[in-house]
Amino acid sequence: MYDTDSFTETDPSVVGSRIDPVLARSWLLVNGAQYERFETASRSRADIVILDIEDAVAPKDKDAARDNVVRWLADGHSDWVRINGFGTPWWAADLAALAGTSIGGIMLAMVESVDHVTETAQRVPGVPIVALVETARGLERIAEIASAKGCFRLAFGIGDFRRDTGFGDQPATLAYARARFTIAAKAANLPSAIDGPTVGSSALKLSEATAVSAEYGMTGKICLTPDQCAAVNEGLSPSQDEIKWAREFFAEFEADGGEIRNGSDLPRIARGTKILELARAYKIVPSDYGINDHMPAPTDTYHY
Repeated sequence: MYDTDSFTETDPSVVGSRIDPVLARSWLLVNGAQYERFETASRSRADIVILDIEDAVAPKDKDAARDNVVRWLADGHSDWVRINGFGTPWWAADLAALAGTSIGGIMLAMVESVDHVTETAQRVPGVPIVALVETARGLERIAEIASAKGCFRLAFGIGDFRRDTGFGDQPATLAYARARFTIAAKAANLPSAIDGPTVGSSALKLSEATAVSAEYGMTGKICLTPDQCAAVNEGLSPSQDEIKWAREFFAEFEADGGEIRNGSDLPRIARGTKILELARAYKIVPSDYGINDHMPAPTDTYHY
């Protein structure tokens, strides 16, 4: 068996590397008005860097922040950008400036309807769009938003959602909303949703909040500072105990003949396969770790 300890997220070789946004865990917001912070963010442990020209930027600074982002992208970077919402005075200008750049993707603020996504997608063809849903109106339409042409992933804008609804920040209070995100994403065949950020610098609070995200099936989380990214990546990655369980399950399954024995085997095969695939994708284990220990995960139903 491999020694997986040398392949953890703390390996310095992962600093500054980006991964497939389908699998991205940490989505780091960076104030677009502060160009000097872009380089630091690019060398962070963030899976995805998002240059923010929406909430982080005052109206008087919007044009300058947009220019900063375009200059950064023109230098060959391919980070994401959070743009201003559909219907704001800046939405069209944001898209016009970003069209044709090396942008990796767009996080669209304040999405409340399918049109917000489709109209944005038409102006930047081929650019993936994360729909940031932040209001009660958006949550009520989340299934339609998830199915909109151009929608790549859903993200939960917790701060504005709480402001809109008057909800508190306890996990039980936001359980319904988080569940709606996960179910809508799954039903639309999207990658799992991205949870909102945790405010503050407490490592324990961040760890607990990330565990809540994972409990609700959310596989990404918005980060507000570079130092949050490593903890989020760890919390949303397979644990060493999960990897150990997967290896032991497949070893036992193969030793027992490698044939389905009862109704619990299919779900366990699917779970074990996913754990090992993610562990390899996140470089927690070597790329060939467990590669021959399991078969492709079958569907748990046979409906077509």
